[in-house]
Amino acid sequence: MTTHDIREHPPLSLTDRTECGGCAAKMGAGLLADAIAGLADHAPEDLIVGLHPPDDAAVYRVTDEIAVVGTVDFFPPVVDDPVAYGSIAAANAVSDVFAMGGRVAFALAVAALPEDLPAETTRAIFRGAAETVREAGGILTGGHTVRDAEPKYGLAVVGFVHPDQLLRKGGARPGDQLLLTKPLGTGLLISGDRRGETRPEWLEAAIASMRRLNRAAADVAVGAGLRAATDVTGFGLIGHSIEVARASQARLVIEAHRLPALPGALELAESGIETDGAAHNRRFAAEAVDVQDARPELVSLAFDPQTSGGLLLAVPPSVFDQTCEALDGAGVTVAHIGRVEAGAGVRLTV
Repeated sequence: MTTHDIREHPPLSLTDRTECGGCAAKMGAGLLADAIAGLADHAPEDLIVGLHPPDDAAVYRVTDEIAVVGTVDFFPPVVDDPVAYGSIAAANAVSDVFAMGGRVAFALAVAALPEDLPAETTRAIFRGAAETVREAGGILTGGHTVRDAEPKYGLAVVGFVHPDQLLRKGGARPGDQLLLTKPLGTGLLISGDRRGETRPEWLEAAIASMRRLNRAAADVAVGAGLRAATDVTGFGLIGHSIEVARASQARLVIEAHRLPALPGALELAESGIETDGAAHNRRFAAEAVDVQDARPELVSLAFDPQTSGGLLLAVPPSVFDQTCEALDGAGVTVAHIGRVEAGAGVRLTV
């Protein structure tokens, strides 16, 4: 990955042009579920993954050995450096392909940008995205732009996967152990930065995490024969865990003290910082999550909306040790955060 100093483009503040940035800007999960209700009727047989039930991306079978993976994701700026913004937006978008066990083929840009945005800023956003798509194994081939007072950028991504190697939200089984491949707290740190409470070194660590791809983790998951995964983004760890629990007809038990946090995230949570997205996540999860006396700052971390977060993997006990070793060998730092049980919903324990 090409690195850029976050002070490389200091004159323009992209984040000042937005109310909220990154995946914290997502529509609430409850509203989204209502909006797409009924759209899955009359799906063709070769649509392996669509809206019934929904997953991280759509998957369409072409042959017995090849299926196409398609997804789209875009959001307002999370940082002021346009190269980093483009890179983060791209890493977040391609993550849905990796979360399905696929490989990235190509991407198309989705850009809504102000007319007065300097040309060099626009070029920097596109450059950051193109570099990250190349790192993901694909190529940025085109896209579409419209004028908008609030900047937004992202990608429509196309990839491929073997139909028998799909990672699905519905693949978790009782006895599986839960691994998380990135620390939490990007929403807290971005919100804290807007209020002037995030230290520069905290923000740099968050940016590095958001730009890091989930490609290596996905490769290990597929190689280990895993069947259950999702990427943790705007609905937070709890919201995406609820999706896995519902699709798998099982209960996810998450141990709060095991949750990995980005530098400064817990300090900001203790100070009372929370995003609007986290409030949406708490409302969505109210009837499906049981919070058992966990420290308040860890509860905030669990509900925090993530931008370009890690993969949540459900790993059978028979391959748990070898999966952890393979992830470590691939340079992926993981946290063992809980387990899957018989039951329903999500339990957040101490």
